[in-house]
Amino acid sequence: MVDTDYSYPLLSVFWTLLWFFLFMLWFYLLFAVVSDILLSHDLSGWAKAGWVVLAIVLPLFGILVYLIVRGGGMHERAMERAAQQEQALRERVLRNHVPPGAAPGGSPADELGRLAELRDRGAISDEEYQRLKAKVLT
Repeated sequence: MVDTDYSYPLLSVFWTLLWFFLFMLWFYLLFAVVSDILLSHDLSGWAKAGWVVLAIVLPLFGILVYLIVRGGGMHERAMERAAQQEQALRERVLRNHVPPGAAPGGSPADELGRLAELRDRGAISDEEYQRLKAKVLT
């Protein structure tokens, strides 16, 4: 005979789910803080090691202290990294973009023509065009 008496009420399910999501939130914070520590260019190696050790050895205290001390700049550092990645992607695309019928690695005139075409299509701004034009002509 199968016993159908359950001893896990609905409120316990909600509490379990709440604790589970808080645990996942904790891991998200831990990974966000550790990645910010390791990717920060303004910290020395010893400072990075100290923050990581503090975050791992005293997790609650370490994460809270890091968020209080350096949390305000986390967004700015993330935006700076994203801008650098976007700029690198743009330069890679511009370097590898060859219009149909053109030979890669052509003359400076070909390069200037490609840049003018990209500027006319709106793929690059006038400032980028001037900067890349100066690079081609040097």
